[in-house]
Amino acid sequence: MTRAEELENLLRLLVNFGGVVSKETNLSKLLELIAEQVKTILACDRCSVFILDRQTNELWSKVALGMQHTEIRVPFGKGIAGHVASSGLTINIKDAYLDQRFNHDLDRLTGYRTHSILAVPLKNVSGHIIGVFEAMNKKSAPFNVDDEGLMQLISSLAASGIENAQLYESLSKSQLETIYRLAITAEYRDQQDTAIHLRHISEYSALIAQGLGLPEREVENIRYASPLHDIGKVGIADAILLKPGKLTAEEFEEIKKHTLYGAKILCNAESSLLQIACKVAGSHHEKFDGTGYPARLKAEQISVYARIVSVADVFDALCSQRVYKPKWEPQKAREYINGEKGKAFDPSVVEAFEKVYGEILKMHALGDGKTTIIPGITKEMNRHTY
Repeated sequence: MTRAEELENLLRLLVNFGGVVSKETNLSKLLELIAEQVKTILACDRCSVFILDRQTNELWSKVALGMQHTEIRVPFGKGIAGHVASSGLTINIKDAYLDQRFNHDLDRLTGYRTHSILAVPLKNVSGHIIGVFEAMNKKSAPFNVDDEGLMQLISSLAASGIENAQLYESLSKSQLETIYRLAITAEYRDQQDTAIHLRHISEYSALIAQGLGLPEREVENIRYASPLHDIGKVGIADAILLKPGKLTAEEFEEIKKHTLYGAKILCNAESSLLQIACKVAGSHHEKFDGTGYPARLKAEQISVYARIVSVADVFDALCSQRVYKPKWEPQKAREYINGEKGKAFDPSVVEAFEKVYGEILKMHALGDGKTTIIPGITKEMNRHTY
């Protein structure tokens, strides 16, 4: 390959790198992508991206290619990465084992042999250190001055993307915390353990979505939107919601309105997550055969999110202690779900439920609490959550 061809290939890699960095908003994925890209661009064996945790004054890395999901933490000012972060200077080492700043522990733990290291600081637009790039073991020869310049260019591109992803993550956490607290407001009155119930609905729905083969982004959407499925219960009187016995026909009609209240609370939201939550809140009691409520929607007329949450919600409700019934054994609830295949529930969603049932059962066992399962309870259908 001629020098001109090498430069053209390098330019192509850098353009691709810029595109990757600007599009990914998930921090963990972004760090993985950056590490993979840098490994290719610099033709090195491994790359780690360290992020500065200002609360603990440590550098952490979830990315160390070839080590799966190991997290590394380095004190600020210690080790190669720590020295780069504290000094703000590039460090290029030809033989790591001859440098006193190098920590041998990780090599001993993993069996990896570090030779050459090129580490550069990650700085934001204000010039503050937000992390460190570490590239290890260039394949052809030790890292040279050209590699240093290239790594510094890459770090300037990456720093912007990392800071944007951190901001996006912070905003997402704030939004999710608000959603969770809204869900608690709706659920705490008729649940013995609101936190467990909300976690179950969230995780069961996500697992079923995975079993259905939905894209990862859709799985995450339903994971975070599903806890708001019963937000409309804030509009139902305690005398009805907490009634320990069978509801009258009039009371049951009032209970049904929680789907309408929920949809009204969440409608017209700009957030895509709340738009999904609106569909779930309004339709999770619709049935696949068209006999549900509030609109008697049928099959594909019902949002896939609502079809998924309806299975998760019924399974958890049956397996949970409520004011009007004891809990069922999971196997009995599972049999009920399968018995309603094609009737209350979308057959493909039930099949997805079956596919991930083992994981659902593990999650149920973790949050089962101290109450005892009472077997042989007859089902009581005249309730809003079965």
